[in-house]
Amino acid sequence: MHQRCLFHLQLNTTRHLTCNPRTNAGRGLRRLVMDLSGVRDEDAAIDWQLRLEQWWQTFGHLTNERTLLRNGRFGFTHDRLRKAWLLVRLVVRKNLLFTHITYGNPRTTSALESLNAQIRDLLRRHRGMTEEHRRRAVEWFLTLHELPLEHALDRAQPAAQRPVVLEPDEQVSHIVYDTGLDTAEGLWLRSGWAGHG
Repeated sequence: MHQRCLFHLQLNTTRHLTCNPRTNAGRGLRRLVMDLSGVRDEDAAIDWQLRLEQWWQTFGHLTNERTLLRNGRFGFTHDRLRKAWLLVRLVVRKNLLFTHITYGNPRTTSALESLNAQIRDLLRRHRGMTEEHRRRAVEWFLTLHELPLEHALDRAQPAAQRPVVLEPDEQVSHIVYDTGLDTAEGLWLRSGWAGHG
């Protein structure tokens, strides 16, 4: 059994009804669809379906009302409400709404979406970080979700900062890189135009 992605259902319903519907019917239907995020068990699913049925008993007649349009043809008076209702009704009739409860399916169809939601939540909880710290936090988060913890800890310290342990036969006889300054590096003050003069 497939699960209709709740996020996309809410997004598509909002596209038809807008974020602030003008009518009570639109506000009620949008509220019902947005409340799907809180449905976690069978009792809540049954309660939600009863509320949807109650919405239909109260406002269902509006989805079939017709009006004479400017072009002389009849059209649906509440076209956007009708489109949103038909979308919700189709998902309910095909039993694609609560399979995450019955069969344990994910609530969204995209694993990337839920991962992105976790990243957004991480950044929201740590709003005071600098941009560089935010990048490192996201990198660390992705590393933890990609690798087991023991392997992720090995990657926590950048390679340049890891101590290098040499075997006795690999000892370096002279220093190749150092922290001292050398005139060959061109770090001294120059005079004239770009050092030519």
